[in-house]
Amino acid sequence: MSKLVSQFYRGGLIESTHEIKCYLGSVNGKTIFSTDNENDYIFPRSSIKIFQALPFIISNGGDYFNLNSKQIALSCSSHCGEKFHINELNKWFKKTNLKLSNLKCGIHNPLDKLVSEKLFLSGKKPNQLYNNCAGKHLGMLSNCLIKKYPINNYLEFQHPHQESIRKIFSEFTCSKIIKKNYGVDGCSAPQYAFKIRDLGNALANLSKSYNSKFKYSSQIKIVLDSIIKNPFFIGGTNNLDSNLMKICKNKFFCKGGAEGVFLFLNLKKEIFGVLKVKDGNERALPSAIYNLCKKFKLLDKSELNTFKIWQKFYLYNHAKVKIGHIKTIIE
Repeated sequence: MSKLVSQFYRGGLIESTHEIKCYLGSVNGKTIFSTDNENDYIFPRSSIKIFQALPFIISNGGDYFNLNSKQIALSCSSHCGEKFHINELNKWFKKTNLKLSNLKCGIHNPLDKLVSEKLFLSGKKPNQLYNNCAGKHLGMLSNCLIKKYPINNYLEFQHPHQESIRKIFSEFTCSKIIKKNYGVDGCSAPQYAFKIRDLGNALANLSKSYNSKFKYSSQIKIVLDSIIKNPFFIGGTNNLDSNLMKICKNKFFCKGGAEGVFLFLNLKKEIFGVLKVKDGNERALPSAIYNLCKKFKLLDKSELNTFKIWQKFYLYNHAKVKIGHIKTIIE
């Protein structure tokens, strides 16, 4: 059985080991690398926000609310609450005439530590727009306004907007969602468990759609081009997914999710990847993704070099003393 493992060393000894479920494949159906977990169910969490945003995009929501590409990217984002995120969300929010209380995502401090500290020192409190899922919820509510759906219960399983999201999931994953695989996400939106193989199908069909070989081609091009053009609006300045898309410019889509989930799609090579850290620790991902990209030639030399500089292979303490390193095993 193949394996993908990230090991964290302190001195010369392994202190922690993180095993990763991984399915790497081509759009034409060939398996490139697998840890033989394709039939395992996982909750993909925020990594599938692009699919949750599709009903809004299919309704021509961007034109209806006169949104720019940054705001469309935010509909698929897990933003970190940076000033440029909040500015664009505010502009969109004002066009809807909604109240902040209509967003049922809850309130939390900005995910970016420095932004959170700055907000606290200013004496201001975060509102719903600072929630990392605010763009997703604003997209859901905006579609409800277009379709004249009720907005008070937009997160309920039987709500017509949630039914439209499940339809998208079924079409792209080539699987049927069953009620027992239903859960509730951190932002209170419905969350569904899928087989890792089904998420690979979703990414393959996303690539096909982008190349006019699957459903919703024009809408997929709008949303993917918006994300790729504005990578820091999908996460933030210090996020792995945002920086990887910036490094790879116009050929890479990726999105992280809570509990160590990461989906990526090389649009040029038509290769996708589904990763899930078994223990949920996201720190295992940068080294694992770098080494996968290197081994299977998913990035060119200059992109790999930039990625290598950005991500950390060595571990340092608060006095900036090197105390260990990270090693990834692919076999």
